[in-house]
Amino acid sequence: MESAEKVSGTQLCLLMFSFIAPTVILVIPGLMSSLAKQDSWLTILPTLLIGALNIGIMLTLSKRYPGMTIIQYSAHIIGKWPAKLLSCYLIYVWFNFDFIILNQHIQFINTVFLMKTPSVVISLTLAIFCCIAVYMGIEAIARCNEYLALLNIVLLIPLLFLMLAESDPERLRPVMGNGIVPVFQASVFPIAYITQFFTLGWLLPYLNQPKNAAKASFLSLGIISGLLCITLLPLIMVFGPLTDKLTFPVLSVIQYIGIKGSFERLEALAVAIWVMSCFIKIAVTIFVISLSVSQTFNTKNYRDIVIPVTILSVLGSVTVFRNYSTELSSYLNFTYPSYAMFTHFVLPLMLLAVDTFRRGFRKEAH
Repeated sequence: MESAEKVSGTQLCLLMFSFIAPTVILVIPGLMSSLAKQDSWLTILPTLLIGALNIGIMLTLSKRYPGMTIIQYSAHIIGKWPAKLLSCYLIYVWFNFDFIILNQHIQFINTVFLMKTPSVVISLTLAIFCCIAVYMGIEAIARCNEYLALLNIVLLIPLLFLMLAESDPERLRPVMGNGIVPVFQASVFPIAYITQFFTLGWLLPYLNQPKNAAKASFLSLGIISGLLCITLLPLIMVFGPLTDKLTFPVLSVIQYIGIKGSFERLEALAVAIWVMSCFIKIAVTIFVISLSVSQTFNTKNYRDIVIPVTILSVLGSVTVFRNYSTELSSYLNFTYPSYAMFTHFVLPLMLLAVDTFRRGFRKEAH
């Protein structure tokens, strides 16, 4: 680990916000509405609970192995070679995640802004900037994100107010008309994304004051959950049962506001929010992949791996799905939630359980 690189508690909070929030807000409301309908906003409660548990697991492991990433301390918990296998699996997961995020970026830009631009151009343009940011280091990414995250919030707040102006509270009724089961089923989608706090396993060693880790992480969780709630409610009140038929519901409601009101081309704000957030998300992902490969195969510096990872990211993003609308939608609906829950939540929980058992066994032995 590059010990000279450090981030503050505020930077960590904003970094996790930018990493998780935009995808949660712009992509998953339609998936949630397909199951829970007008009760989608109730999924915030189980999401908040699982997110808190996820953060608690990552914080506990980090406290037990200070200054180490999950790649490093897994070797202390399960042994060298099992840890190598786990690391290779995590590298595969992160590469897959990287391809999907860049692919979503391509689809979003092609849908809203540059309809005829080749996919590789859209992917490569963003990836180059991300590559430069990662080469500068995680501290540079965090400093850059301080401004981008605040700008995102400033752009998002007026959009939420404009959404409220077109809202009809009657569309929220009846509350739990189909019972609580659809709410729990729909919760799978936000939970799959909120467990991306798993990324703390790579970021916490860079925190300049480890005592601020819990405060920064839980504050970020609270902001993301609150923002999702105040986005979902107006969204349902504007579109009602049509929400689940929209690929990007928030984008659709912004376009609708632009048509109905005196403001035009408001989707440019949505594009700005998306691009800035994707830049941070992909930069952090490339950083995590490069760091994981470096620590798994004991290279001198993770920066030596950044350019090859970026090239693979671009190639993977344009080949992972042939048909964006059907294949990506099917993946997000059926594949991603299950393996995200396993990787982001179950695996670190298992590591914590094994470590706790071994520590208890050693105490009894003494």
